Amino acid sequence: MSAHTTEPQTTDPRASGPQAAGPVDTTRTGGELGPLVLSRGEVDRSGVLRANEAWLASAWADPRTRVLVVQKGQAVIRLADGGAELVFVRPDQAPDGVRFLLGVAADGTVFFGVDGPLPDPAPLPGEAGWADGTADGEIRPAPLREAGPLLSNRDAGLMTHAVALANFHDTHHFCPNCGEPSEPVSSGHARRCTVEGTEEFPRVDPAMIVLVTDPADRCLLARNAAWPPTRVSILAGFVEAGESAEQAVVREVGEEVGIAVGRVRYLGSQPWPMPQSLMLGFRAEAAGDLELRTDDDEITEANWYSRAELGDAIASGTIRLPPPVSIAHQIIRSWYGQDIPGSW
Repeated sequence: MSAHTTEPQTTDPRASGPQAAGPVDTTRTGGELGPLVLSRGEVDRSGVLRANEAWLASAWADPRTRVLVVQKGQAVIRLADGGAELVFVRPDQAPDGVRFLLGVAADGTVFFGVDGPLPDPAPLPGEAGWADGTADGEIRPAPLREAGPLLSNRDAGLMTHAVALANFHDTHHFCPNCGEPSEPVSSGHARRCTVEGTEEFPRVDPAMIVLVTDPADRCLLARNAAWPPTRVSILAGFVEAGESAEQAVVREVGEEVGIAVGRVRYLGSQPWPMPQSLMLGFRAEAAGDLELRTDDDEITEANWYSRAELGDAIASGTIRLPPPVSIAHQIIRSWYGQDIPGSW
């Protein structure tokens, strides 16, 4: 995370200049897997503005600014026409709570998040381009896992950003060095000890997730001990201290199913703020002995599947895959070669 030594001089939240870097389309940065559901976004995060107190105050006072309220991983959405949109409030309607700058859109609209009680499920009336109170559709709170696939690129990015920051503030109230209270700084993107002045940044836990194939191009799917009997997925595990993501792939596959892997190839990443993971997607090729030996602690079942076998198993209800919002589903889909039929 970089430190900024200069600040823009203007306090107009919609003035041109270094505080607004222009439109951002992260759907073009999805790597080999393409745009992943929670890796999308269109709003410039505007990190240079997070310490500019005059600009932040001006933006918060502007009635054109919009605020996304999140609480325990949920936000209010409006469901309609097979999709969804976030329901925002004006700053004067926002509840008390930790406030964080989410960024500035290409049209100059400033977005904040607030970690606090969700507003009544009623949108701002009569605003084109926002949740329209006259439109049909159910309005209710929804978690990111449900809302993410239904939201636009802009809204998916805003909600993912806001939920990740809210999770951080909900669980980090004290300095890890001395135990004294800490307070939000940098517009909610860090916390500072009220005694020592040391700063703590949002925790992100890197986790590798890998689809392993054998020489016949069958894929390896396994069931975690904590999952329902039919749920299977590809292997995943946290990257340990002093370990590269590629090393974690080799180690986790060996620990969980007892086989070695050779070539390891990176595919793409997706934030998974439930509560604080960053999923790093890989493909790997099995090498040597292909007999699967599960650890019977974390992994209780593992099998090789050809594409035809996978399709048949899904159709018969023998197995169920992770939902499309997950990077696991998208990695499996990339190997399968087309959309995967079935329920999740």
